[in-house]
Amino acid sequence: MLLSGTDILAPAAANGFAVPAYNISDYGMMVAAIAACEEVGSPMFIAIHPSEWELVGDPFVASALEVARTSSVPVAIHLDHGATFEQAMAAVRLGFTSVMIDGSLLPYEQNVELTRRVVESAHAAGVSVEGEIGTIGPRDPRSAEEMKRFSYTTPEEASQFVADTGVDSLAVAIGTAHGVYPPGVKPEINVELVSRIAATVGVPLVLHGGSGAVDAEVTEAVSRGIAKVNVSADMKLAYFARLREVLSDPAVREPHDAYPPALDALKAAVRHKAEVFASVGAARHYDYRPVGLRAPIWTASAAPVLEH
Repeated sequence: MLLSGTDILAPAAANGFAVPAYNISDYGMMVAAIAACEEVGSPMFIAIHPSEWELVGDPFVASALEVARTSSVPVAIHLDHGATFEQAMAAVRLGFTSVMIDGSLLPYEQNVELTRRVVESAHAAGVSVEGEIGTIGPRDPRSAEEMKRFSYTTPEEASQFVADTGVDSLAVAIGTAHGVYPPGVKPEINVELVSRIAATVGVPLVLHGGSGAVDAEVTEAVSRGIAKVNVSADMKLAYFARLREVLSDPAVREPHDAYPPALDALKAAVRHKAEVFASVGAARHYDYRPVGLRAPIWTASAAPVLEH
């Protein structure tokens, strides 16, 4: 079932779970992630970053929309970290049901101006908008010192930003970073800050950098008001680690031999995140008619494989 960002996050905010948002740039990964969510009854976002969008092209987005429409769980198609008004509008025209505009590195007034402009135009097309205030830095921070330069969100600026822009959800900086952390570094989520921000704003809160964080801290943050958690590295690391193991055997040369074990590892990571985010079985909170689990992924035909 294809939903907007607002419609998929409202039950999460009301019922104390978080919807996982998986960064996807591969068809097999996408179908596997949705299948895993269907297995555990979890709603989800298919999040596509501009660099991923550039890699896969517009036809991939069309396939994502079709897969989402026929899914047995609620799914939103989300532009992750849109950088410009033009980029956000291109996503709206293509059919994304949720867009993020990230002006967090801009001065406050410029962030507000850009975000408000996207909100006004996206809302006219029925598309939800996520904004960000505070910063959690670049992908894969190189040192603990670099992480110290991140800017935490304050309850006061969060409340003001929502009022100034009209965003439907808000990404906040509470101690995590994007991607893989430096060796020996573990993020520390300020769960008290989550509670304080949640008490001052009237929109669902978003946690970026859901990979590498301590599970118990993420679960606590969800219980205090986080309604969406972005995940990329943990899912992809599981996939590629297993794929490398399989491909270490030089006899493996067929996709139907190589990919299924890697996709199984990805699905295991997705099921685990659903437990951490308390989204197992959360599809019951949505008013929709399940269409049943989709066909198994990469299922080999009963017919023999012919060599060519």
